Amino acid sequence: MRNLEKDWLTAGLVDFEYKKYVLLAYLQSVKTNFKEQKLYPDLVDLQRHYEYSLYFKSGLQQMAQNFPKRINGINAEKLQVDFRTETQPESEYLMEMESITDYALPRFKNTIQEGEGLREEVEKSISIAPVGILPLYKNDGYLFLYEPTISETRIYQYNLTIYENNHEKRRGLKTFYIDTVKRSVVNTFENIKIDLVKRFRHLPNPATYLVESKFVLPLEETLLPIAKKKVVDVIF
Repeated sequence: MRNLEKDWLTAGLVDFEYKKYVLLAYLQSVKTNFKEQKLYPDLVDLQRHYEYSLYFKSGLQQMAQNFPKRINGINAEKLQVDFRTETQPESEYLMEMESITDYALPRFKNTIQEGEGLREEVEKSISIAPVGILPLYKNDGYLFLYEPTISETRIYQYNLTIYENNHEKRRGLKTFYIDTVKRSVVNTFENIKIDLVKRFRHLPNPATYLVESKFVLPLEETLLPIAKKKVVDVIF
């Protein structure tokens, strides 16, 4: 995977053709991952790059307004004075940066929309259901990831977390891998839960969720992140 650094706009050579090459190489790498149904962390990174580019463009526009201007003439029809900005190395630099951001923003947005569309399709193929009776306290428990085509159940312990950014509080799920077991007529999901209670006494009555995927999906890049999101949505 080709990464795009957070400061890619300003780092190194500030040249439109060079930055265009860097951006397109990154987006091509992301789209290759999407074709392989690998959604994360690309979707999160794309959104960050898009928001940062918007913020950066706003800053460029504010800086451009502060450059000195000279009278270019008088518009008799509109009864106003026309100004022109003095051409300086700094203003040429800002113009180049603005051209880069103008090129990048719609391409970030289109790729985000492509990824979101794929994520929605994948989510439709994934279901979630409680295993046994749910307790009132659901912030800690177990997550079962089940893929029928391979009859494997991956078991995770989860902890609900709340973290803040500049705008809001967000909920997330931390997971800790425990084991992978085969489901059978004898070893049902309920029996797997009972066995966990016996093995790990610190959770005597754990909330347990089964997330089932119709298809085999990339674990770390797609199935687990979407499963965690579904658990958070169900809890709240």
